[in-house]
Amino acid sequence: MKILVSGAGGLVGTELTRELKAAGHSITALSTSQPSSPETIRWDPTRGQVDASRLEGFDAVVHLAGESIVGSNPVTERWTEAKKAKIMNSRRDGTTLLANTLAGLSDKPEVLVSASAVGYYGSRGNELLTEESAPGDDFLAGVCRVWELSADAARNAGIRVVHPRIGIVLSKNGGALASTLPIFKLGLGGKVGDGKQFWSWVALTDLAGSIHHAIENDSVEGPVNIGSPNPMTNAEYTEVLGDVLGRPTLLPLPAPVARVVLGEVADALLLSSARMQPRALENTGYTFRHPELRGALRSIL
Repeated sequence: MKILVSGAGGLVGTELTRELKAAGHSITALSTSQPSSPETIRWDPTRGQVDASRLEGFDAVVHLAGESIVGSNPVTERWTEAKKAKIMNSRRDGTTLLANTLAGLSDKPEVLVSASAVGYYGSRGNELLTEESAPGDDFLAGVCRVWELSADAARNAGIRVVHPRIGIVLSKNGGALASTLPIFKLGLGGKVGDGKQFWSWVALTDLAGSIHHAIENDSVEGPVNIGSPNPMTNAEYTEVLGDVLGRPTLLPLPAPVARVVLGEVADALLLSSARMQPRALENTGYTFRHPELRGALRSIL
């Protein structure tokens, strides 16, 4: 298949590209940078610019690009109103431009996989969250709702649209795990708050595998929860990570301290509870490579 991927140079895009190429697919990147090869197409979603003729003839499109939720230094890069606007606008504007462009093509793709996130559900305590669950009412939930609705033009044009609602991605090369590893390796890690909040995690290889599955499986459509079938509380996650590393995890991060250090990000990402179940993936036959946290961490680390 000929597959177009936006955000191909990011953590998820790099792993997905590797997976799809290993399966024999041809990958072209949709990038905001100046193309350095014929396998890259330039676009500028902030200005609404893309050469529609270059998008003709792809079998599938995967849209991952968007403003980073957390910057390289979340302590200094707070969620100012300007930062929140960038988060929202990048997802709405980029997805709208891509969906509208694909809808107007003569040779449309069969499927558009347009990313979303577990943030769609907000913080829901112990509630079991499936793809049919209602959205939350906080900032990230609002972003995810707009993000998904922005693909309506493609949906209305008859393109099969999939929205992966992505959980906490585990990788040693980036994301939550990579950023906390140095602390845990020093034996300075611990639970966040009371540790009762559910973290819906997914190994990076399963995230790529799930998107690959969605591309090739015609029965996958609409929202798709991408997280292990075994979400864990933060306290459980902390205990397993410490055990795998052979380090103590006795220094908790109290919720008030997290809020002082990280601001609104603390409640949205660290203290939020989402017990997500991947019903759509299970019902369409996806087999998780790393369904259990201990095995996933041992493989990753």
